[in-house]
Amino acid sequence: MSTTTMAMADGGRTVGDGREPEGRRAGGLAGAVASEWTKLWSVRAASLSLVAGLVITGIFTFYYASIARINEHPVQPVGNAAASSVVVTQFVFVVLAVVAVTSEYTAGTVRASLLWVPRRHRVQAAKALVAGVVAFLGGGAFAVVGTAVAWSAFDGRASFDAGTTLGQAVAVGVYQGLVAVLTVGVAFAARHPAGALSVLVTLLWALPSVLLGLGGDTLAAVNDRLPHGAGDHFLRVGGDGPYSSATAVLIVAAWTAAAHLIGLYVLRRRDA
Repeated sequence: MSTTTMAMADGGRTVGDGREPEGRRAGGLAGAVASEWTKLWSVRAASLSLVAGLVITGIFTFYYASIARINEHPVQPVGNAAASSVVVTQFVFVVLAVVAVTSEYTAGTVRASLLWVPRRHRVQAAKALVAGVVAFLGGGAFAVVGTAVAWSAFDGRASFDAGTTLGQAVAVGVYQGLVAVLTVGVAFAARHPAGALSVLVTLLWALPSVLLGLGGDTLAAVNDRLPHGAGDHFLRVGGDGPYSSATAVLIVAAWTAAAHLIGLYVLRRRDA
């Protein structure tokens, strides 16, 4: 009797259909998270992405602060330098999350993942949780390093308040974590690194750049409803935003939830 036939006789289904075969002891979400954590760090791209992000953060924040000093910009919170660097450093976590998902499709190991964790929503949730936690911690660490670099480069053109600076570092971590979860959803929907990266670069950088470049209140309002536009209002201190920080983070969270649900729909509907 074939494996498939035996599974059907036992009341189970084929691999990855959303039900666990009878008698199998699953590790639950905790086991899936532990597995995804191990798989993430077994790929060299994860560590390389974080190192690259740290270097990029240092360069960007030094440049940002130096320009503010040279052009004698108004004094601003020192954390704004790290907040501004997110426009670039967010792609560190985009790459990390894309690799975490699409590397399994490229190598064909996704079938094994769905064999051991047949509940597909659990696989996606585990990848999203791991990517989100790494991005939150990494984003916060980048912000701390960037703030330290910017403080010396500002040379008096920035103010420092411990509570505000800490709040901005946490906000950067929250935004990066949401972007990583959003990326996992897009990657599950696209299943290919090039496709996923194309969508994400367009959504998080190209489209906002075009909208702001063209100018006009209407296009600016559209940008304010995009993930990075809302995220920028959430991260910066001292600017005039069209809505509160709470609204800004809710907009980013809504985009993240939508991407996650789309990715889950595709994961459930399409074969591995």
